[in-house]
Order: sequence, then C-alpha cells, then structure tokens
Amino acid sequence: MHMADALISPAVGVTMWTASAGMIAYCSTKIRAERDERKTPLMGVLGAFLFAAQMINFTIPATGSSGHIGGGLLLAILLGPHAAFLTIASVLVVQALFFADGGLLALGCNIFNLGFFPAFIAYPLIHRTITGARPSRSRLTAATIIAAIAGLQMGALGVVVETVASGISSLPFSTFIGLMLPIHLAIGTVEGVVTAAVVAFVYAARPDIIQNVREGQPIAQRPLRPLLLTFLATAILTGGVVSWFASRNPDGLEWSIAKATGQNVVKAPESRLHASLATLQKKIAFLPDYSFSESERKSPQPANLMTERNGERLGSSVSGIIGGLTTLSLIGVISLLFKRRTLPAR
Repeated sequence: MHMADALISPAVGVTMWTASAGMIAYCSTKIRAERDERKTPLMGVLGAFLFAAQMINFTIPATGSSGHIGGGLLLAILLGPHAAFLTIASVLVVQALFFADGGLLALGCNIFNLGFFPAFIAYPLIHRTITGARPSRSRLTAATIIAAIAGLQMGALGVVVETVASGISSLPFSTFIGLMLPIHLAIGTVEGVVTAAVVAFVYAARPDIIQNVREGQPIAQRPLRPLLLTFLATAILTGGVVSWFASRNPDGLEWSIAKATGQNVVKAPESRLHASLATLQKKIAFLPDYSFSESERKSPQPANLMTERNGERLGSSVSGIIGGLTTLSLIGVISLLFKRRTLPAR
C-alpha cells in the first residue's frame, strides 16, 4: 500500500507531509517525556523486523494480487502509539530513500496511512476496547485480528481519498474504493493472523510488555536480551532468506489501479516537482525495488534463468539485511537525539 508520486498532487503531498511531520514532532515530544530508555532497543529491532516483514508479499488466492503486512498495529501493541508511529515512519523513510519503495512526495501520505490509523485509531479505540483491562489470550487474539483489519481498511480508504483529491489520475472514487476495500480486507485478514501470532509469542514470553504499554507504564526491569535477539534474528532470516519466496503478483494498490484503469501503472504528471523528486530518488536509492541497480547488472548479462534468479535472490538478501540494519541505526540515532535533549542543564 505504498503510494507512488504519480498518484499525488503537490497540494495533497505537501498537506500530508505537514500532517505527518506534525505527528512525528508530537510523538517525539511524548517519547522524550516518557524517558523509557528500555523501549529504544525494542523500537530498533521491531523496526528492523517490520522492514524485513514488509518485503514478504503473500499471494491473495483467486485474485492475481498480493499483499504485505502494514505492521502499525503490531508496533502499537508492543510499543504504544507514539513509539509505534516513529518506528513505522523510520521504516518508510528508509524504504523510500534507499529502496525507491513509495514516492518521496507521497511519503507523508504513506506515513499517515500506515502509521496514524492503526496506532491512534485501531489500537486505542478497537483493540483496547475489546481486550479490556486484563486481556485473556483469546480476547487478545480476537482484538488483534479485528483491529488489524480495521486499521488496514482505514489506510486503504485514505489512499483512495488522497488519490481522488489529487485529481491527477483517472481513477473514479466509486470504482477505486470498490476494488481497494475488498482486496485490503483479504490482506488485512492475513495481517491480523500474523500480528496475532507475533503478539501471542510476546505475550507468552513477556506479558508485562503488553500490559505496561496499555497502562502507559515503562517496561519492567527484566532482561530484554532474549526477546531482542529473537526479533533481530527473525529480521535477518526474513530479509535474507524468506524474501526469496515473496509473491511477484502486484500488491493490492497496484492491482486495484490496473483493474480500474486497464493499465499496470499510472504515468507521473509532467510537473517540475514530480520530475525533480523522481531524479533525486533515483540518485539516492542504491537498491531500487530491493535489487541491484541497473548499472551493477549491466555486465555481465545473466547467462541463464538460474543465474538471473540467483542474482535476484542475492539482491533481495542484501536489501533485506542492509535495510533492516539501516532502520535499526536510524532509530538509534533518533534515540540519541532524544537523550541529548532531555539531559538536565548543568
């Protein structure tokens, strides 16, 4: 559900950039006020894990489409809404800058759609309401699946509204939303099941994390290393190996556009801003589409299909590992900035 710049007008893009930047500033203030240093490493490894997990597109049967998890609800359950929003924003920034996944003009839209709706609506209003004060495992599972579906549906609706409001593509509202919501209902169901499984694992290992997040309390003073190493190892394995088997079908957004327009892609408007951002992204992204750049694969040409496939797998593995570590590093830098700003004056 990463939007491309071709769907977004400058007015909508700047508006959503402003909204997302405002949310980032607000969440940063809240995180600094919490002063929960034990949450920082968890943010980092979960960001790396989510980066890798979003590389895994799974096929939606009988549609010719695919989807990947958004992860906003998972982050909100394990980190709280404010830390979740900053973490998913970090993931999306790394994806857009270094892997050309999602446009630069549309980055504000992507952060808002994938971060705000699950973290600040689906989690507090749906998930916490269903689970109650002392969640049982069954209630936690049901709440997670329902909230994940709702959050992704709201994000899909946001994509439709932002695209139609931009007015630069020939996507009619009724047709576009009639395709986007059903396909993302299927994607959201899979995301809900995956998210519930991860939450169940954490709940079994460290139920205090989920409970303390619900109550707005710092993470308990118990060793986090086993949980951190588990998520980090899973991120490396997912990005380095499991990504080889990701579906090649178009994702839910691309599939909806193709069904609505009869074209696989929407051409970018011939505006100076769109052209400038496309050029900038091309220069910055060193592993576009999670593969080696064109200059690196010009010579020698793949000798056969197996060689080509091995090259794709290598590019995917390198992208998954570098992307995860870059996300981890970015969140680490952000946390250092928080610490400096909260140091008392001497």
